[in-house]
Amino acid sequence: MPVSDAQARWLRAMPAVFVLIWSTGFVVARFGMPHAPPFSFLSWRYALSCLAFTLWVLWARAAWPQGRVQFLHLAVTGVLMHGGYLGGVWSAVKLGLGAGTAALIVGLQPVLTALWVSATGSEHRVTARQWAGLLLGLAGLTLVVWHRLGLGEASLASLSWAGMALLSITAGTLYQKRFVRPCDVRSANLVQLAAALAVSWPLALIEPQAMHWSGELIGAMAWSVLALTLGGSSLLYLLIQRGAATQVASLMYLVPPCTAVLAWALFSEALGLRVLGGIGLTVAGVALVTRSR
Repeated sequence: MPVSDAQARWLRAMPAVFVLIWSTGFVVARFGMPHAPPFSFLSWRYALSCLAFTLWVLWARAAWPQGRVQFLHLAVTGVLMHGGYLGGVWSAVKLGLGAGTAALIVGLQPVLTALWVSATGSEHRVTARQWAGLLLGLAGLTLVVWHRLGLGEASLASLSWAGMALLSITAGTLYQKRFVRPCDVRSANLVQLAAALAVSWPLALIEPQAMHWSGELIGAMAWSVLALTLGGSSLLYLLIQRGAATQVASLMYLVPPCTAVLAWALFSEALGLRVLGGIGLTVAGVALVTRSR
């Protein structure tokens, strides 16, 4: 097969691969949280990921970002998209929020992104059809989260952490699209993860719970470093560089359905008609947003 055809197929498959990998992050949080506090786990994850990317960069002789300003922009996105986003999600799960519910709350990102894009005119205006899709996704989120609030699963503290994660991933995506120039994904991720480590490590030092290294924790750490960081974060970086912010963000609507199914299969989280109805609305919404004009 010619290289150009292989690259074209890979580019078409990137969104689906990203959604599948990203969905496992919420499940990994459920596996890891009983054995470790959130920021301690994430600090280890960032440190090991930095080591892996350093070896990869040196082996491949990857180019570094050009200029101090680009290093600064990458550091800001790292704090937002790794430190703030992951710190919020893992803290919310630690406080008892279900993996599926956490994914659904963060799934509001397309709505916030579309509001910003429309208000600033930084990209093509969001069309009426895309707005309809965004609102369908919001309706699906509301349907599921409202039900789980009634079950007492979500507390104000856990919802606050999930809300911080939502704001962080939204701001990080928009910031990267606006300020970060295209550069080698390996060196860019290394800078981002180092910045996230600098923020998370001091918070880990004041956490009361210690790390209890078990088989589940080691497995969660390995998957977080190898699949989620080296794979998922790299794909997200490439998708942001190649696509419009609204369309890239709308992929997050597909993460909650995948996470809900995984959480049902692994942790017996409820997957009744109400949840399935909410999932159906999110899928219909993302179809409207991403369909070509």
